[in-house]
This record gives sequence, structure tokens and C-alpha cells, in this order.
Amino acid sequence: MTIVLEPTGYLLAAATLLALSGVPGLLLRRPVFGQRIAAFCVVAASLLGEAAVAALLGGTPGATYQIDWPLPFGPALFSVDHLSAIFLFPLFIVTGCASVYAVAYWPAREQPTAGKLTMFQGLFAAAMVAVVLSRHGVLFLMAWEVMALSAYFLLTTEHRSAEVQRVGGVYLIATHTGTMALFAMFSLLRGTLGTFAFPGSHSLSQAVPFATIIIAAALIGFGGKAGLMPLHFWLPGAHANAPSHVSAMMSGLMLKMGVYGILRTLSFFDVLPAWLGWLMIVLGAWSAVNGIALAMGQRDLKRLLAYSSIENIGIIFIGIGLALVGIQTHSPTLVVCGFSGAFIHIVNHGLFKSLLFMGSGALIHGTGTREIDRMGGLARRMPITSLLFLVGSLAICGLPPLNGFVGELFLYVGAITDGIASPLPLAALVAPVLALVGGLAVITFVKLYGTIFLGAPRSAAASHSHEAKGLMTAPMVLLAVGCLVAGMVPPLLARLVAPVVVFYGGLDREAVARVIGQVPLVPLTGAAILLVILGAALGAFYLLRLRRLPCTRGTTWGCGYLEPTARMQYTGTSFSEMAVNLLGALAAPRRVRPAIADESFPPTVRFHYAVTETVLDRVLTPLFRWTGLAFSYIRILQHGRLHIYVLYIFATLCVLMAWTH
Repeated sequence: MTIVLEPTGYLLAAATLLALSGVPGLLLRRPVFGQRIAAFCVVAASLLGEAAVAALLGGTPGATYQIDWPLPFGPALFSVDHLSAIFLFPLFIVTGCASVYAVAYWPAREQPTAGKLTMFQGLFAAAMVAVVLSRHGVLFLMAWEVMALSAYFLLTTEHRSAEVQRVGGVYLIATHTGTMALFAMFSLLRGTLGTFAFPGSHSLSQAVPFATIIIAAALIGFGGKAGLMPLHFWLPGAHANAPSHVSAMMSGLMLKMGVYGILRTLSFFDVLPAWLGWLMIVLGAWSAVNGIALAMGQRDLKRLLAYSSIENIGIIFIGIGLALVGIQTHSPTLVVCGFSGAFIHIVNHGLFKSLLFMGSGALIHGTGTREIDRMGGLARRMPITSLLFLVGSLAICGLPPLNGFVGELFLYVGAITDGIASPLPLAALVAPVLALVGGLAVITFVKLYGTIFLGAPRSAAASHSHEAKGLMTAPMVLLAVGCLVAGMVPPLLARLVAPVVVFYGGLDREAVARVIGQVPLVPLTGAAILLVILGAALGAFYLLRLRRLPCTRGTTWGCGYLEPTARMQYTGTSFSEMAVNLLGALAAPRRVRPAIADESFPPTVRFHYAVTETVLDRVLTPLFRWTGLAFSYIRILQHGRLHIYVLYIFATLCVLMAWTH
């Protein structure tokens, strides 16, 4: 008997299992059992979902499910295609890893909020699956809102903190502002098509009414969720204050839902505006350069990782922009390299950024602090976390043989090839932008890794740190192995995204294969394997030599100081200060220098240094403050006298009647 795996049905079953995974924890008297049952259900749903994705990518078509609900919006539709599969592939991997990680990181026996966290974590993942499967505007918005609210409740798990309350409020304002734009977009689509059902791929003409407004609303609504600048202001605080495994899901998965929404909306149109590709490139370059510049000056471990997420979203949008420019200029090389680089980076970013956020959770769990400058010397005390964090750091810097290099290689090849062949090689300017971003990323993560794991402990918390628990380490090992395998065998990634490039780029399989064949993936595979073998051999030789040498302990050279201390080391702030100063217009550092008193015994003074968030701290917060002050003068109308309120109503009616006539 042959068992046929129908992808859409299995994905709906996986989403249902994810949504219900947290229910036992709310019903059972022993929350520890509920948390473990939830983890088991999430892992089972992830395996089921990955099997469905593999079947879809293997050629099994997905069915369309229609639900005749009583709402007056037409039947709800679920379906899946290759574009959905690219986003579902990392979603199930990261979700399963995060559920196992949470058992040790946020144990129910110690954390009273574990039941709430487990419940909303399952809902969060299920809502993202529903977003990708929805083929109906109202159904999409319902799944989108469940995703947004679940993320809010996960973010505010530690709701007693004033900082968490503040960033939760900012997140709610930002997400619902974006949802308002999506309401406008789907309403305009309903007015154009006469139905809330999604149109077929490339079935809408650019000449339809409000096409430009629909595209602009999609960029605002989905771009805000993706963290695209200047709509990114909610992201750093939210990712920094959420539990670390939730931050991994928000950064590695939820941001990609914004990218998916834009791609799905653009797939409705047969021809796109000529300016759209260049706008994507500009917004992507702005986000990439600004994001890594802001990350470079951070002292908070998770805020640094959050800003680097903006950088990687920028790289993805650069790839999409290159592909759209290639469609306009009829350049198959730009189309294939742009889309391949973007889709590969979507998958890779989900792996290495989730690894880094889980690694940050292990560091916080072991030291009790998120402050980079209070750590140091952790490689000796946390050797496994140190190695896994190194893998994630190399991957996010785009260095071979890790997977972050593969997607960026496609973008380099596309930009340089177009620069050689095109009479006006504007797209070739992407190459120096990517090189700048890559260099800044190396500075940022050398600072991060060196300050945290090398040197001597800078605080008592770092001196008494401990290694992560096994259930925290196992998911990190799986993600690290994924980063290494994807980087060592890049043809696998190219085969993974090739069907999506064919679907979205409007090219045949032979043309896509011909362009991918121009990218040196096979030599890269050989070089990566040799590099790993050489690194392993050198490491083994070094360890054997260390074991043969006598072990002696002593302090390092004190630079002439008689009594050197850990405070005399370079901090992360001092390491990146020169680069931050050079990018002062982007990073906007704020310094509060002490006033030195001219006294024999001057008092204790403090120097404060911080990198500000330009959009939130210098634009939106003053704007809301001045708006609140302006509206405060209208409060004199609210005095509690009923007869005056009746007079207001009468005066309003008179004005309306006079206006009508």
C-alpha cells in the first residue's frame, strides 16, 4: 500500500498540534508535565511539518482546502506552494529547537509564568504557519493578528519590569499601525477583485485601480513587521527583553513573515513598477548599513543581536531588489542571483540567528547579566557554549565554510556580472555596500566574541559562570550542525530554492540551472571541506601538543603596571569606539562627560556612553510628547457638567445641518 503525503493537510495538522500544545500545561496540576508534553507535541508537529515541506519540494502538489465558515467574507482558503515552503522549512526547525530549549531555560518548576509562555509559544508558531497557508484576506489578517498578539504576550512574560512594559507598548503601537495598512491593502484588493480570495500569481495588471497604493500599503504593513528601516524602531527593545528562545523565534521567523507578505503581494501582479526594485535596494542597503552600525556600538548582548537582524533583513531586501531590477531589465543573471541569494539568506538567517539568541540565553543563564562589558573569560568556564557561539558568529559574518557566506555569494556574483555586462552598471554598487556591511559585521562580532569569551572575567558574575544545561545545549548543537552542513554543501541550498526562483522569477528550469551553474558552488564545496579538515587537524595537533607540555599558570603581561586588574582590559565599547565614531551620523552615540573639579581631592565622577535609536528616541518619542502636550489643552472641555455636554451636541448638529445645506 502506498501512502500519499498531501502537504497542505499535513501542514494544517501540524499547525493544529502546535496551537493545542500548551493546553495540557494549563489543565494539569503539575506544570512540569505540561511543559514536557508541550515540548513533545511541538517536536512532533515540527517533524510532521518538515515531512510535508520535503514532499512539496520533492514535487508533490499541495491541495487547496476550502472552509465554508458563517462569516460574510466568502469561504476561507488554505493552500501551499514553493514560496510557502521556503519560509516553512526554517520555521519548523527553529520552533522544535526552541520548545526543547525552553524546558531547561524557563523551567516550570522555577518560573510561575511557564504555563503562559508555553501556551502562547505554540499559538505563535501555529499562527505563523496559518499566515503562510492562508489564501484569503480576512483569514490572513486573523492569523496575522493572532501572531502579533501571541508575540506581545511572549514579549511581556516578565511584565513587572518597567522596561518590558515600555517596549511592549511600543511593539503594540507599531504592529497595529502596520495592521491598519494591511486592512487598507486587502480592502482595496476586495474592491478591485470583488472577493477576499487571493488572486492567482501574476494575474493582476499594474493598470488596475489603486495598484500603486496596494503595493505601498504592503511595503508599510509588511515592512514594519520585517524590521525594515525606518519602521524598525520596535525591534531592538522587543528582541532584547523577550525570553531568549522567544527572541530566536521572533528574529529568525517572525521577521520573515513580513518578507513573505511583501513577496506574496508582489506575486499578484504581472508587471511591477520600474521604481520598485531600486526602492527595495535603497531600503535594504539603508537597513543593512545602519543596522550593523548601530549593532557595533551596543553594550547589551541581545540588543546587539537585534540590530544585526535589521542588517540581515536589509541583505534579503537587497537580493529581492536586485531580482526585481533584473525582471525590469530582462537580465536572467540578476533575477536568479537576486532571488537565490535572498531565499538562501532567509533560510540561513533563521538558523544562525536562532543559534546566537539561544547562545545569548545560555550566557545570561550562566552569568545573570546581558551586559557585554561585565563578561569575559567565559571560554574556559563555558567551553561548549563558546564553540557554538563561535560557529554562529562566523556564520553571521558571512565567512566560509559557514552558511552565511552562500547567500551573499549569489548577490556578489549577480552584482558584479551585471556590472560587467550592463552599459549603466548601477546594480554593481551593491557589491561595495555588501563588502562594507561584511567588514562592519566582522568588527562587531570580533568585539562580541572577544569581549565575552576571551580575556579575564570582568565581574563576579563572570567569575562564577557555569555551562548551559543539556536540554539547552542540544538544540544549539543541531542549529550549529545545520549552519556547518549548509555552508559545506551549498549546492543543497541552491537546489532547495531553485523551484521558488522558477515560480517567482518567471523563468524556465533550464535558464535558472544555467545561471546557478555560473556560481562556483562545487569548488566552494571542495574548499569548505578542505578548510574544515585542515581546521580539525590543526586543532587536534594543538591539543595534543598542549597535553605534552608542562602546565604552568601565571598572569599575562601587565603593560608595566605593578598590579594589573581585569578592569584594565579592553571592553567591547572601547574596542569598537573608533569605528562608531567614524559612523557617528548613523550610530548617533551619546556621551555624558563628567565635569572635573579643580580640587585637591575631587569627588567620584561617572562617564556615560550610549548609542541612541534615532527614529524612536529622536523622532517618535518627542513627537508623541508634543502631541500629548497639545491635546492636553483640550481637556478643559471635559469637565463633567452634563448640560454643557448637551450644548456641545446641539452645537455640533447645527454645524452639520448648516454644512449640508
